[in-house]
Amino acid sequence: MAVVFYTVFSALLLIFPIRASSSEIRLPRDSGKTAGGDNDLPRIEKIGSTIRLVVDGKPFLVLGGELHNSSSSHLDYMIPIWPKLKALNLNTVLAPVSWELLEPKEGQFDFSLVDGLIRDARENQLHLIFLWFGSWKNGVSSYAPGWVKTDLSRFPRVQDESGRNMDVLSAFSRQAREADARAFAAMLKHVRTIDGNQHTVLMVQVENEVGLLGPSRDHSVAAETARKQQVPKPLLSYLSAHQNTLAPELLRVWSKSGFRTSGTWGDVFGVSHAADEVFMAWQYAQYVDAVAAAGKAEYPLPMYVNAWLVQYDGQMAGQYPSGGPVPGVLDIWRAASSHLDLFSPDIYLPDFRAVCASYLRSGNALFIPEAGNQPALGSNALYAFGQGALGFSPFAIEDLKPSDFLTRTYNVIRQLFPLLLANVADRSSASVVQQGEDNAVVELGGYTLLIDYQKTAGSAPPAAAIILYVDENEFVVAGERLSIKFVPDSPGPRHAEILQVNEGTFVNERWVPGRLLNGDETDGGTTVLLPADGPTIQKLRLFRHD
Repeated sequence: MAVVFYTVFSALLLIFPIRASSSEIRLPRDSGKTAGGDNDLPRIEKIGSTIRLVVDGKPFLVLGGELHNSSSSHLDYMIPIWPKLKALNLNTVLAPVSWELLEPKEGQFDFSLVDGLIRDARENQLHLIFLWFGSWKNGVSSYAPGWVKTDLSRFPRVQDESGRNMDVLSAFSRQAREADARAFAAMLKHVRTIDGNQHTVLMVQVENEVGLLGPSRDHSVAAETARKQQVPKPLLSYLSAHQNTLAPELLRVWSKSGFRTSGTWGDVFGVSHAADEVFMAWQYAQYVDAVAAAGKAEYPLPMYVNAWLVQYDGQMAGQYPSGGPVPGVLDIWRAASSHLDLFSPDIYLPDFRAVCASYLRSGNALFIPEAGNQPALGSNALYAFGQGALGFSPFAIEDLKPSDFLTRTYNVIRQLFPLLLANVADRSSASVVQQGEDNAVVELGGYTLLIDYQKTAGSAPPAAAIILYVDENEFVVAGERLSIKFVPDSPGPRHAEILQVNEGTFVNERWVPGRLLNGDETDGGTTVLLPADGPTIQKLRLFRHD
């Protein structure tokens, strides 16, 4: 009888699971080995010059949102937030996981938070990207466990010019790096055990906005000793091999020594804030890469680092985190790390287009884990995905409302997934976003596109659009607050008009046309008009004549 009761009870639990408290969470365990092996795990795939995130064997775009720093630290706090996130049309939530909660006592790991976040994300049909707040978060070490913070002899701190200990773990501390790596590896091993088949967790961010605020470099004894040593040969070999494509900021620093290929850090890069930044970038990159390597040995998910950007021209290292993966020292990070898949900007700056361009270089794919600057979020998302971004994620996502422009934008981008993934790969797409100017010019599909932006005021989002060339004389455009005229720039008849244009939607990858637009809605058949109540999708066919 007991056996029968247990069997029935177990079956009921599968249908009606009991929600456990945070200290009692249980998820099904498996080996983490998928039927197809590691090829079925989430991964960054590079085919020629095309880079994409692949999930369950298919290309995937992250319609993301990053939580406030402390929201995911308590599962009950998150209960009312999950439905909001789903209503925002997200498919992925970026959630911090802190070292202090994962390993409150050395060697004793508490995975209940990780388990609960994965469980609740699944219940809401959402993916996760974990943000590892380990040794550093925004340049300081506030998320390290108490047993790390209080043991300064074992886990030494950065020291400023006066020899004062700062609230920052030193990147020169082998013991800190190894302790961080052990905890990170334990988390990844556990995630593989509970999620290796379901792939709720897609990627992991290693640390957060690393770099040193205040002084431009560490002045501790260990740091001073390292600075007097020879610049590592792998770094100099990388710089020499890539000299023609190095960032201008790095090239200027190196040029002052006549591009020396041997010597101490001072010999090769000189003595300046910029030279200090190069030195610190190498140290941080090696440390972070060692942490990533330990995690990948347990579960090889895609891993990336994010950057607190230079805020204005002329800002000196230390006024922003010195040594972080900003464009000027991105080449140093690439030379120092082999386990990081992406280098990603946190964009709160008004020149969104320039930041995107600065990270779409040297074989790096664009992934934006943090973005701000309301009301431009939706507009910037359109632009980013049109430029081939793997994902976009505003910070403090739980503060947004379902009526926000970003929600409607994510709905449009979700409909465009197949076209975006195909067209970005073969360079048959473009995107624009207004940054104060009145117009733009784009060349695509044998046409020059003359784009005029509507003027915006107050809290209105700036004009933006994705333009996809889908077949000869056929385009799909999605966006709002702009108009597009098509001028032929390829052999053939000299004039172009709109033959037919419909607004509509994609349902299960099939185009469902809505209104047939003409007359005032096309300026007499000459112009695509994306109104200010969008974003909307329009599909059009052109014809040419003399």
